[in-house]
Amino acid sequence: MDRPSIIRKNADALRVAPNLLDYAATCRDFSWDMVRAALAGLPGGALNIAHEAVVRHAEGAAGERIALRFVGRARQRDMSYRELAAQTARFANVLAALGVRRGERVFVLSGRIPELYVAVLGGLRAGCVVSPLFSAFGPEPVATRVNLGRGAVLVTTESLYRRKVAPVRGQLATLRHVLLVRDEEDGEGDCPPGTEDLARLMAQATERFDTVATAPDELALLHFTSGTTGTPKGAMHVHGALLMHWMSGRYALDLHADDVFWCTADPGWVTGTSYGIVAPLLHGVTSIIDEEDFDAERWYRILQAQQVSVWYTAPTAVRMLMKAGAELARRFAFPQLRFVASVGEPLNPEAVWWGQEVLGLPIHDNWWQTETGGIMIANLPALDIKPGSMGLPLPGVEAAIVRRTADGAVEPVAAPDVEGELALRRGWPSMLRGYLDNEARYRQCFSGDWYLTGDLARRDADGYFWFVGRSDDVIKSAGHLIGPFEVESVLMEHPAVAEAGVIGKPDPMLGEVVKAFVSLRQGVEPGEALRAELLAHARRRLGAAVAPKEIDFAATLPRTRSGKIMRRLLKARELGLPEGDLSTLEGGA
Repeated sequence: MDRPSIIRKNADALRVAPNLLDYAATCRDFSWDMVRAALAGLPGGALNIAHEAVVRHAEGAAGERIALRFVGRARQRDMSYRELAAQTARFANVLAALGVRRGERVFVLSGRIPELYVAVLGGLRAGCVVSPLFSAFGPEPVATRVNLGRGAVLVTTESLYRRKVAPVRGQLATLRHVLLVRDEEDGEGDCPPGTEDLARLMAQATERFDTVATAPDELALLHFTSGTTGTPKGAMHVHGALLMHWMSGRYALDLHADDVFWCTADPGWVTGTSYGIVAPLLHGVTSIIDEEDFDAERWYRILQAQQVSVWYTAPTAVRMLMKAGAELARRFAFPQLRFVASVGEPLNPEAVWWGQEVLGLPIHDNWWQTETGGIMIANLPALDIKPGSMGLPLPGVEAAIVRRTADGAVEPVAAPDVEGELALRRGWPSMLRGYLDNEARYRQCFSGDWYLTGDLARRDADGYFWFVGRSDDVIKSAGHLIGPFEVESVLMEHPAVAEAGVIGKPDPMLGEVVKAFVSLRQGVEPGEALRAELLAHARRRLGAAVAPKEIDFAATLPRTRSGKIMRRLLKARELGLPEGDLSTLEGGA
């Protein structure tokens, strides 16, 4: 289907006046001091994420507003800002009573239950460093991260403890306390040896706690990110990162105080912490927390029943909804929904248009990394969308395409539509402050004033950035540099294709050839005729030099739990190479 290259926006037609209307003026006049002035702060210039996200609202007019609404299959539970403040105070007092000191590390391993959010925010109130973990991790990934982070406390559920912690408990040398959320069916008996009942400790604690006055540059959060091989890297983020969370929540997600916001990411991934916990609470909105796994029909029902107005999800989820069919979406109505955004990997143009045609709203892609701590580049509510583009840098963010010079330094490329490495100028508040115990790897991320993202991109004449691929994903074929995202997007334009992953396969003549792995939409059967049709479609759209030479059909493609297609795993399996760290693989260990 031929579609325009731009989705035009009319600000007057938007349902709510956007927080950012004049992009150029906002960028020109922006300062981080302006953001700081919008927050309460603590004596002596201190900043604490939990104080800004919870306590200041609880002590003001928003105290009885719902902060978190937990939605499960059989129950719903609301927690107001005032109750959340009381519960986080109790948890901070529990830590103090256990002798846990400021700066010690608190790990949380659980599903999306109230205790997770209380532990994260309560740990931050106490001045501890908090690290949420995926509940799908197996024993070894849990042990690796707790040991790397020198965890003093682990909050987990009884069932997860028995399956994923008890088998490696002897390896966790620094872990002094395991606080258990008891299972409902057998929570009356004794806790397993070496653990403590969290509910009992919370009941004994008081609801009065003076939030620790942490410095803006004091370590707050530890997010582990996996490379292609080797040990996970612990990206360190500080309390001052909340300035970025507040600003990006205001401008990139357009949060208003009366919004009902749903971020579908798990807090075990940085998006689920930054935008599933911190940013919406900073703005005093109501967040929907879905306690269950993905189910297309139930997701639509949540959007409808909870009257979600701002929805932040992932390309994988969008493609799964597309695969389920437009007919399912049209059984539901969500008139309050006014803004949809996506992150995790680049959003294919077909998915942006699907949102426009099926949901009545285009999906706004944005870009950032674990290391950046917050959204850097985004398609904004009041501005035109170029489907397939990452969007424009947020106020206070300077992004550039850089090339290496002969002496190994980097310099920005001024000309439009030149491919190079995407770089960000140092200085935004949520920039990682180091990799835990890996200063050498941290230094490799920078060249002078520029943070080097490892992503290849281009910037067009209008200033929009376009993702080309990870530097280690780019395919080199007969002298051509081919970005897998471009090939995947073209394959997804075909009505039979739900998802595509593209790799470079070694070839003695060409260096590499493009090979695609394709997952089909519901009801479509694979076969040689369809394979030939897809190859021809790609050649027509991309040309013979760029189009895939081979296509394999797959029921599903390997993804991380944050939604990224694991191209390096596709390549390893294709070539019989070591698969590397699989701890973040969806449905894995």
